[in-house]
Amino acid sequence: MADHLKVHPVHDVEAPQTSPKSPLVPPGTSKSDKVAEVQHQHPAPFQPTIPVTQSKPPKKKRSCLCRCLCWTVCLLVLLIIIIGIIVGIIFLVFRPKLPKYSVDTIQITQFNLSSDDSLYATFNVTITARNPNKKIGIYYEGGSNIGVWYTDRKLCQGALPKFYQGHRNTTVLNVAMTGQTQNATGLLTTLQQQLQQTGGVPLTLRVNQPVRIKLGKLKLFKIKFRARCRLVVDSLSPNNGISTRSTSCKFRLRL
Repeated sequence: MADHLKVHPVHDVEAPQTSPKSPLVPPGTSKSDKVAEVQHQHPAPFQPTIPVTQSKPPKKKRSCLCRCLCWTVCLLVLLIIIIGIIVGIIFLVFRPKLPKYSVDTIQITQFNLSSDDSLYATFNVTITARNPNKKIGIYYEGGSNIGVWYTDRKLCQGALPKFYQGHRNTTVLNVAMTGQTQNATGLLTTLQQQLQQTGGVPLTLRVNQPVRIKLGKLKLFKIKFRARCRLVVDSLSPNNGISTRSTSCKFRLRL
C-alpha cells in the first residue's frame, strides 16, 4: 500500500515571493535616451585620436619674385622700344653724318737723339675738320688727346683746341705736338732703314676728343669721338718740306 502513495510538492505559503526583475530603463523613455543611458553606464573603450594633417598654403615668395621679374623685363623692353623710337625720329629729322678729317701737312721742327738715348720730337700738324650736317652742330670740349705713333711707339702728343663747329662748317686746325721717347737708338735706326728701303715711313695719327652734339637748340650729353688716320711721310728731317704720300681716317663714337 505504501507503493501506491504519491508525493506531491507542497507550496510554501510563508516563503517570500520573488518579483520579476525591473527593466534597466524606466518605461516612457525613447530609444535614443535608452542608448545614451546605456552608453553612460558602459562607456566605450579609449581610442587614440589621429591628428589630421592640413595642406600648407603655397608660399607667396616665389609668385612675388616671378611678378617682379616679369615687370622688370617688361619695363626694359618698353625702355628699349622708346629709345629706338627716339633714335629713329632723330635719324629721320636730323639725318646725322660723321664729321670728316684730313691731315693736310706735317712739319717737323725737332727730331734728334740726345746723349741720354732719348728721342725728342716736335711736330706741327695741319688738320682740316668738316661738319657735313645741316642741322647738327659740334662742341669740341677740353680734355682731348692727339698723338703720332710709329707702330706701338708714341713719338709725340698734343691736344685740339676747344671750339664750336656749326652746320656745314669747315675748320682748319694747327696743332703742335711734342714728345720724348726713351731708349730710342734702335727705334731711330729702324726708321732710317725703312725710309731708305721704301722711301716712306708709315705713321698713325690718333685722336681722342670729347664732344657735345647740338640738335637744333638742344645740347646733348658728352660723348667721346675717336679718329685714327694712317699716313706715309717721305722724310723725317727737321725743317724740311715733308709731303704725305697717302692718308685715310676712320672714326667711331663712344658713350
